[in-house]
Amino acid sequence: MREQYRTTPLLETDLAPAPMDQFGRWFTDLAAAAHDLHEPNAMVLSTATPDGRPSSRTVLLKRYDDRGFVFFTNYTSRKGREIDTNPHVSLLFPWHPLARQVVVTGTAARIGRDETAAYFRTRPHGSQLGAWASDQSAPIASRDALLRRYEELLDRYPEGEQVPAPPHWGGFRVTPETVEFWQGHENRLHDRLRYVRKGSGWRVERLCP
Repeated sequence: MREQYRTTPLLETDLAPAPMDQFGRWFTDLAAAAHDLHEPNAMVLSTATPDGRPSSRTVLLKRYDDRGFVFFTNYTSRKGREIDTNPHVSLLFPWHPLARQVVVTGTAARIGRDETAAYFRTRPHGSQLGAWASDQSAPIASRDALLRRYEELLDRYPEGEQVPAPPHWGGFRVTPETVEFWQGHENRLHDRLRYVRKGSGWRVERLCP
């Protein structure tokens, strides 16, 4: 179970001036690649309690810009509660078919309600109801109990009816402090170039593989 990566070297001269621009380049490469990469916007979000007990899960990146990476969740979920008490998080984009990874460390904060509501209106009707039906991370007696909640909501908000965004649901924006671009190579001599925030700008450092 070992693979030799054979790819083009990633050099400092290849990088964009800012990490979000470089991320955009790689994300665009995914769309153009012949590889069938399922949900390229899937990322592993790691959070921790104030005393350092970590937890990880996969979430979907919904937008990114110069300010950072945005995802949406139930604020009362485990990740939501942990971010509220310890905003330091990490993100991992595992793009294995291209032998690439992007690793982000930074801080997460809630986005505005207007931004959350605007995104919520773009979600499929079933996903809107699911955000109300699921008390995410809380124990529930059975799947039937969850489906009953959903059916009750469907009766209240039939298809075509506007569903309000739940007050306990919304977006987080991760503001990066470091962004590492990892390119796999044969003999495990991988390229690891990391942007580190420095004042209002960034410096780039190469890490040993």
